[in-house]
Amino acid sequence: MAAGLTAALPSRAFAVASPLSPYERRVLDVAKAQQERVASRLWRNDLVGIADYGLPSWKPRLHFADLEKGTIRSFLTAHGRGSDPEHSGWLQSFSKEPGSEATSRGAYLTCEWYTGKYGTSIRLVGLDADNSTALDRLIVMHPAWYVDDAMIEKWGKIGRSEGCFAMSQPDFNEALWHLSGGRLLFADRIGEG
Repeated sequence: MAAGLTAALPSRAFAVASPLSPYERRVLDVAKAQQERVASRLWRNDLVGIADYGLPSWKPRLHFADLEKGTIRSFLTAHGRGSDPEHSGWLQSFSKEPGSEATSRGAYLTCEWYTGKYGTSIRLVGLDADNSTALDRLIVMHPAWYVDDAMIEKWGKIGRSEGCFAMSQPDFNEALWHLSGGRLLFADRIGEG
């Protein structure tokens, strides 16, 4: 009888819980909003990098937001010495000034690969007033030995860059394959709470 009653009821779709945490959903929302804001200047719109400098350096804070699949993958990334003079592991301030060795906030266009001081790197073009000097300052994405879990185990934080988005070598390979070539990288403070 119960089976017959169930069959008689209209079919109804049940909500499925999202595997994303509230923080990850917020990151995905920021990625969508920023991608829409600068879409005309991008070459590819499938994936957006979000560097959340509201988190400390010992947490994965560079998020690859896949806008097509609605998923997030997170990695460690450094901030600039000039943004954290006391080396607390927390970004204190942003700057676009040449010589500041600071991280700049705003939207970046990821461009081509090239071989530079840190090996293969990804050139970045600042798309906002707050990061318009990125190309002149040579702010790029690159691999770095000081962005590693071993640094966190030893020092409680990772090292600092000169304003670049430095990643561990294995994680940087992910950026080469999935974030370079005309996608958006956006940096700001979002934070978990």
